[in-house]
Amino acid sequence: MKQYILFTAIFILLSCPAFAHGIIKGRIVNSKTGEPLNNAVIILRENNTMILSDESGAFEFRRLETGVFHLECSMLGFRSKSQEVVVDENEIRSVIIKMEEGFLQIDQITVSPRKEVNYFNAIDFRLRPTQTTQDLLRLVPGLFIAQHAGGGKAEQIFIRGFDVDHGTDVAISVDGMPVNMVSHAHGQGYADLHFVIPETIEGMDFSKGPYDAKAGDFNTAGAVRFQTLNYIRKNLLKFEAGSYNTYRGVALLKLLDKADSTNSRRQNAYIASEFVTTKGYFLYPQNFERLNIMGKYTADLNSSTSLSLSLSTFASSWDASGQIPERAVRNGLISWYGAIDPTEGGNTSRSNANLSLVKTLNDGAVIRNHLYGINYKFNLYSNFTFFKDDTINGDEIFQYEERNIFGYNGSYLKSYELFGIKASTTGGVGLRDDNIRDIGLAHTVRRRILNDIKKGSVDETNANVYVDQSFYLSPRLTLNLGLRYDAFTFRYNDRFSDTLAKSRSLNVFSPKVNLYYNLSPGAQVYLSAGKGFHSNDTRVSVMDSVRNKIPSAYGLDLGTNLKIGNRVFINAALWLLTMDTEYTYTGDDGTIGSEGRSQRYGFDFSARGQMNKWLFFDFDLNYCKSRLTDNSDETGYLPLAPKFSSIAGLSIRNLNGFNASLRYRYLGQRPAAEDNSIVAQGYFIMDAVVNYNVERFQISLSTENLFNQKWKEAQFATESRLRGESVPITEIHFTPGTPLFIKAGLTYLF
Repeated sequence: MKQYILFTAIFILLSCPAFAHGIIKGRIVNSKTGEPLNNAVIILRENNTMILSDESGAFEFRRLETGVFHLECSMLGFRSKSQEVVVDENEIRSVIIKMEEGFLQIDQITVSPRKEVNYFNAIDFRLRPTQTTQDLLRLVPGLFIAQHAGGGKAEQIFIRGFDVDHGTDVAISVDGMPVNMVSHAHGQGYADLHFVIPETIEGMDFSKGPYDAKAGDFNTAGAVRFQTLNYIRKNLLKFEAGSYNTYRGVALLKLLDKADSTNSRRQNAYIASEFVTTKGYFLYPQNFERLNIMGKYTADLNSSTSLSLSLSTFASSWDASGQIPERAVRNGLISWYGAIDPTEGGNTSRSNANLSLVKTLNDGAVIRNHLYGINYKFNLYSNFTFFKDDTINGDEIFQYEERNIFGYNGSYLKSYELFGIKASTTGGVGLRDDNIRDIGLAHTVRRRILNDIKKGSVDETNANVYVDQSFYLSPRLTLNLGLRYDAFTFRYNDRFSDTLAKSRSLNVFSPKVNLYYNLSPGAQVYLSAGKGFHSNDTRVSVMDSVRNKIPSAYGLDLGTNLKIGNRVFINAALWLLTMDTEYTYTGDDGTIGSEGRSQRYGFDFSARGQMNKWLFFDFDLNYCKSRLTDNSDETGYLPLAPKFSSIAGLSIRNLNGFNASLRYRYLGQRPAAEDNSIVAQGYFIMDAVVNYNVERFQISLSTENLFNQKWKEAQFATESRLRGESVPITEIHFTPGTPLFIKAGLTYLF
């Protein structure tokens, strides 16, 4: 009975506004379009209180004495004037603050004592050119990628001492829709982002480490969330042509445009398309082709409810030269850009339906409902070992699958005061089901199937619930607590087995804690700790010999966000991450292995600066030490785990119509084998982009690998046998990186 009375009292406190003093409620909107602006910083100058606008643009100051108050807003890329508000006792004053789009200025940054604001993604997205989906991923500080199968295969990702393969330890989403594919034919977490048209991306947010309760599977090294445009400012037609018979066309066209700040019922629709083709720089042409089509509709159904619906489809096909052994180049058997098996390649397609409905209640709470459906097809021909196992026909393999994914995410967000302490609570539920009708591995020769190796069907379901609780203990101190629960059901039907389909249910709890303290409006320190996880492949999880556990990760970050004057912004963090024993399913040969426990620790440093009105710089430096903790120091290296990496560049913005960027990326050498007997070489590559705007036209010129260096983009320690060799040899196999690549483009805006 006492618990019931206490619960009722707390519920009443949370549900009833405090009318003992005045209240200022408001919304932050784009002055041109009327769109709400999320994470704008609002400062009440009279008491130096700082809060953030929510996703509906809303904010609220409570318990105000009678008097005159001044509100100041800041947000990167926007500007606004101070707004004066007169408040009487027991009065609720409502205001709308319109922020104007303007040039990016570092002095627009106000460091908030909350975790919601990611300053670097806002800076980088406005400064750094994003011409491809690879450029989108490179916006994450310290993230490197490698392509090694003809341009159509998902990129290999490196971040925080992880060879993430194609997405095992970084969760990627677009408009809340997952990109990572579980129990994939090629590897767990396969994240193919090629269905995204770069010109449709409005922004992105990233987080490093397993500290966000809203992020679930694959959120160990971090999470990357992209958001597409809700509307387009102008119609766009773009054509690009480059080296190696590369051509690209893009179109963004308005279908409906009622994005007026004076109109409370926004309604927008547009369609976007992209076509890319290239022969590539390899001796054997890639014949790569990709077609993307996307349409999006957004509307305010009423003053408190908004709807977003997007439909998209994508298809690609390509040929590939694959990884080649160093000895074949060294002995003159093939050239640097040659191939042992030129019949590699594949094709993929993905179609998406994504629906979001957001409702703001009278008490300021926000309810979000999100539904998505995905159809995905994948066919890949590869040959990693050449004639190691089949000395006559070769070892070419065919990996294939077709799946349907259905999912739902729902959340409830409410800000309130509890015993005089400002707080906010987000509660969420989610459900995802992957139904894979056919998933298999076959032995082929010249893309003709000789025999099946593995074949079956998979049904994997993930249900989750989480709570994310923040207490704003003072204007300087914020405590964030999170708890997440994920339940998995794995089911695999092996077509080569007479036994019934195998199934298993597993679950995992993931607690999180984040503490933020502002030493001043320009200096913040934070401490984050949490548990994350990545699920095993279904074909691993149902096996009796595998531990009945979801592999977990345990992380710790100690860092700072620091604004130096009005010119420089810095983030620095010391971090530690340990991983449970994990089992892997290797799609390349259909085998299962255990990598053992691992530990990574390191240091991340990022700086963004503005040297004058039009010249900016960025600099990232990352160091990590990675080890398998069950092994000795001599045999405990994590293959391909980056140790040193750095990215930096200079950017010119809006200088008499010119925009330009000169950048380098450096990835140091790293062990390719657990005993460090084989080493993957590092590289240092420079890229440059320049464009000129005149009236409705933009002329662009870009170069990749400016100094035309020979470099190895993807590298693996692989055991292979060439035709005529008596025994297999283990050494570096690599995909050569892009030589000097020049591309010119013309964009027409209307």
